[in-house]
Amino acid sequence: MKCCVKSLLFCVSLCFVGCQPDRSYMVFESEEPQSQDAVSESVETRSAEVEVSCGQCQFGMSGEGCDLAVRMNEHVYYVDGSSIDDHGDAHATDGLCNCVRKAIVSGKVVDGRFIASELKLVNLTGESSTGDASATRQD
Repeated sequence: MKCCVKSLLFCVSLCFVGCQPDRSYMVFESEEPQSQDAVSESVETRSAEVEVSCGQCQFGMSGEGCDLAVRMNEHVYYVDGSSIDDHGDAHATDGLCNCVRKAIVSGKVVDGRFIASELKLVNLTGESSTGDASATRQD
């Protein structure tokens, strides 16, 4: 009986040792994380209709105060070249802190920010607005 128990234990231990897979032949490829330089490529936009609003109040972006942001191609960017105050009272009922509006923009995305050369809000009736509600930057 003692011999049978030893033989059984020996067989069981061989199973555990002998059944370990040899993974030395396996090669794992991993993607290198994208560096900030890869994101810094500029993407130019001309006369595209996008959504604009306050980045913090409506788009949930981090920051202090109220800053103009655009949502395009499923990404949200802060805007340089136009301010939230250039487009009327931001805290009015139809202001950019209280609703998301459509706008026609031209500019480019550089280093994760939208550099606006033109940004015109579209009136609630669908026409491009003029006067205080439009901002154009001349380069």
